[in-house]
Amino acid sequence: QVRLVESGGGSVAAGGSLRLSCAASRATYSKYCMGWFRQTPGKKRQGVATIDSNGRTMYADSVKGRFTASQDNAKKTLSLQMNSLKPEDTAMYYCAADRKLWLGCGIERDVDYYNFWGQGTQVTVSS
Repeated sequence: QVRLVESGGGSVAAGGSLRLSCAASRATYSKYCMGWFRQTPGKKRQGVATIDSNGRTMYADSVKGRFTASQDNAKKTLSLQMNSLKPEDTAMYYCAADRKLWLGCGIERDVDYYNFWGQGTQVTVSS
């Protein structure tokens, strides 16, 4: 079992930056897919960025050029640097992990394929 804990959310004005972190209780697996998702009330959870054990990253079109996902394997941490934030980025952000890399690690990867989820951290961007 892997426990994921997100941190770094908060409130920021449009144009500002936040950095989210996701700490894993232990190393996941030698091959894995990890992702950042966001969800607003009444809407489906959507992929924001994914990163796999090969270091390959993918991003939703809405955040390309503004968000950067990275990982520190030694610290067992996944990060999401969010710049040029917009009010539409307001959401609860979650990190997730899964070892079934053979299922792919694209941004459209089904959320049901992820086995481990954090509790979420709120990001609010004011205009």
